[in-house]
Amino acid sequence: MKTMSLDIETYSDIDLGKCGVYRYADSPNFDILLFAYSIDGGPVELIDLARGEQLPPEVIESLKDTTVIKTAFNANFERICLSRYLSRKFNRTIVLNPDSWSCSMTQAALLGLPLSLDNVGKVLGLEDQKLSEGKTLIRYFCIPCKPTAANGGRTRNRPVDAPEKWELFKKYNIRDVEVELAIREKLASYPIPENEQTIYILDQKINDRGLLVDMDMVNEAISCDRQFTVAATERAYELTGLENPNSVAQLKDWLAERGVEVESLSKKAVSELVEETEGEVEEALKLRLLMAKTSVKKYEAIERAVCSDGRVHGLFQFYGANRTGRWAGRLVQFQNLPQNHLRDLELARDLVKEGRVDDVELLFGNTPNVLSELIRTAFIPKEGHSFVVADFSAIEARVISWLAGEKWRIDVFSSHGKIYEAAASMMFHVPFESVTKGSRLRQKGKISELACGYGGGVGALKAMGAIEMGVAEQELQGLIDNWRAANPRVVNFWWEVDRAAIEAVKERTRTSTHGLIFTYRSGMLFITLPSGRNLVYVKPKLALNKFGREGLTYEGIGTTKKWERIETYGPKIVENIVQATSRDLLAEAMLRLDQTGYDIVAHVHDEVICEVPQGTNRSVGEVCEVMGIAPEWADGLPLKAEGYECSFYQKD
Repeated sequence: MKTMSLDIETYSDIDLGKCGVYRYADSPNFDILLFAYSIDGGPVELIDLARGEQLPPEVIESLKDTTVIKTAFNANFERICLSRYLSRKFNRTIVLNPDSWSCSMTQAALLGLPLSLDNVGKVLGLEDQKLSEGKTLIRYFCIPCKPTAANGGRTRNRPVDAPEKWELFKKYNIRDVEVELAIREKLASYPIPENEQTIYILDQKINDRGLLVDMDMVNEAISCDRQFTVAATERAYELTGLENPNSVAQLKDWLAERGVEVESLSKKAVSELVEETEGEVEEALKLRLLMAKTSVKKYEAIERAVCSDGRVHGLFQFYGANRTGRWAGRLVQFQNLPQNHLRDLELARDLVKEGRVDDVELLFGNTPNVLSELIRTAFIPKEGHSFVVADFSAIEARVISWLAGEKWRIDVFSSHGKIYEAAASMMFHVPFESVTKGSRLRQKGKISELACGYGGGVGALKAMGAIEMGVAEQELQGLIDNWRAANPRVVNFWWEVDRAAIEAVKERTRTSTHGLIFTYRSGMLFITLPSGRNLVYVKPKLALNKFGREGLTYEGIGTTKKWERIETYGPKIVENIVQATSRDLLAEAMLRLDQTGYDIVAHVHDEVICEVPQGTNRSVGEVCEVMGIAPEWADGLPLKAEGYECSFYQKD
């Protein structure tokens, strides 16, 4: 036996979508119902575990044998569920080693395809498609049911309760293996590159390791939020006299009676109104902002996902952002945690943990905001350990400078690294030394750097908060013009990439620019990055774009979250290239840290969090040094990492 393709159907009383597979399989009521598998691409066999059949000894041995490659679509689900199943069967902890697992969902994602078996089958036009009855059957057999008089008060449906449905469910299970096999055959010319498989294995180990949670802190934060919300709601009732002060329509009418006409009660609109009002209107608007704060949602997500070992697992989806290959957040959305700016973070955390709601409000004010800023601190290292947190400094700005060959920017990053000051100096032709940290020129340099790197215009500057930073609207176009004049090689890079991509698709050929290779083949556009990894654009075509000129379109997951045709152009492709290259640098750094003996427990775009034993030679300096090593393929790229040690996760 060389490979085993498999798919399982399972039952648990835990919501998989909300809690993740680790918590799902951690439930005492978790069970595997069906196990379908194919050996070396042969006929699919099925084992009906729910009706008393047993996994054959040779199958069990193959699952544990690292020389047998196990393949599945979203292999993490099968691996974790089977680890749990075998642990119970043999009454000892068994964690199936990810080294011998290959994920066909990852293989599809590497080619820019969807992250669901059903959608991949449709996009590839497979002859055998996933059975459409699957969702109904899963709802029937795989999750608890509501007890009724008709079903005898049972809380779970079993094969005996619907034999015909069960037989169809078995066919569904077999079909999933057949579809997975068909996908692997269709994508056989595009195997997962060895380096990406190595990164995937590390990703699985990080997800298996998980992050320890301070549940006392989480529970008190949820309680604190509830107490504050009750008090704020009572005050809103008292102030407005409305039947429902959370109702948009009712509050709009109440405001109109007081001479305040509003079109929207969005967070931004209400925040702006607060500045223009006073008295009871101002207080009512402030209460709306406080009641609308969703800080507690992340705490509730942590509470749902935490496993019996006190840790949250499965926070990261490998290749989840499949346009660039970046990781996507799952469950708690670790990539999207609020920043912390509290003047005494530890004091605020201690007060919340002790349940001292009144003191939180007295000392810090705006309790929902305090809770929001404390979410990071709910993640803690295990006993006798600390977190070492390190991140790349201005990674995307460094990468685009290096790829574009913008020498003055590379020189900045090779020396002092003060890109905002240097940008202002170049844009406004003033001495570098005259651009101080609090100056308006530095502000303008900063906002331009943040907004203009990928072709952003006036809208991008506004979205980045230029107006709020005090930049006059009539100045915005001038900032864009100045930035582009100061960065001619970056601007050239955008349009050379645009030209190379269009030419490759139009001529069905291979082109190159700036160390990047553009190749059209098999109905896809491949952009080979400096790392050797490919960005893939599915079914590219040329069409008139929103600028009224010939541009590139391709198929992918759009803003509607559906598979659709998407427009792109040079600066947007450059954004993909830069973010993808930044991802590759982070992945390489993580591999080096892992090989150096560091236990990575989390990572976010350009940041790595390691759990290190206290009192050892594991240090912030060493982590930063390891991260600062440029791979061979990134010769001349000035990398720098900065870090700190902490007793709970935070932004330094």
